[in-house]
Amino acid sequence: MPGIGIAFSGGLTATEIADCAERAEALGYESVWVAEGHGGDQFAILAACALRTRRVRLGTAITSVFVRTAPTIAMAAAAVDELSGGRFVLGLGSSHRVQVVPEHGVEYTKPLARVRDTAAVVRELLRNGEVSHAGETVRIEHFDLWFRPRRDTIPIYVSALFPKMTELCGEIADGLILTRSTLKTAASARTHIAAGAGRAGRDAARIEISSLLPASVDEDRNRAFAAARPGLAFYAGFFPRYNRLIAESGFPEEAAAIGRAWAAGDRSAAEHAVTDDMISATGVVGEPAECRERLEAYRALGLDLPIVSPFARGPGAREKFLAVIEACAPR
Repeated sequence: MPGIGIAFSGGLTATEIADCAERAEALGYESVWVAEGHGGDQFAILAACALRTRRVRLGTAITSVFVRTAPTIAMAAAAVDELSGGRFVLGLGSSHRVQVVPEHGVEYTKPLARVRDTAAVVRELLRNGEVSHAGETVRIEHFDLWFRPRRDTIPIYVSALFPKMTELCGEIADGLILTRSTLKTAASARTHIAAGAGRAGRDAARIEISSLLPASVDEDRNRAFAAARPGLAFYAGFFPRYNRLIAESGFPEEAAAIGRAWAAGDRSAAEHAVTDDMISATGVVGEPAECRERLEAYRALGLDLPIVSPFARGPGAREKFLAVIEACAPR
């Protein structure tokens, strides 16, 4: 099965992620993606992966447009692109107010405009070596590069959960990064991409649709689901927009219960509110053969690039990541 990515969002050291990236490439994975959040500097980790691999694309999933300046993002992207021999993909996203404001002390306003401005600055700086930009949210008098990027154009993917950002992806991006998708999500996203692309006179068919898919694989199916439960409880409990996403994916009562439990500080109750149906509908979980079938189903219904995203923390996390990598490898 061609075209599978692997994503890392914390739980491993930079060296362990590079080890896993090397193994994923050997098994035929198409791409390796690294989040940031609390998991380490994604560009430094991807630079290590670049030096340990030869073929796979390397991407950010995602880089927050609020916690780094646009020129800083452009320079970091150019550096990893150089080290990888031109294999880098810049995944941009707005992140979440609940992270940006209290954790970084940065104002969170106009996320759509911020993504648009950041993408424009990155593209112009790479293309021309200098940029001046008077955007709605980003204003730069002048910034110039003191080096020459390997490529003057790097693919930019935009992360989206809901229609407005998905339409923006259609207007400005080379690809879309979804997360926790159901089997119906890709087809719906394609409609919104087409709307945005139409306004910009772009070909929507050229925009790749990818999705981060939480993954947990075990020969014991119950154990696989148990391992996936804390991650879904955290995302639906802590992030209001993920709670909305889960509700709109067909689980409004469950999402509400998780939200109430999390707000009350009862993580155990939040996890208890996560059902097996919720886990099955929004990820790749179960026995190895079941997970491979699930990936094929996503692709058959319009997802160009499934990206398996294990959730593991603490002792044994590396082994859990490797188990997913081995089980979901292209056949």
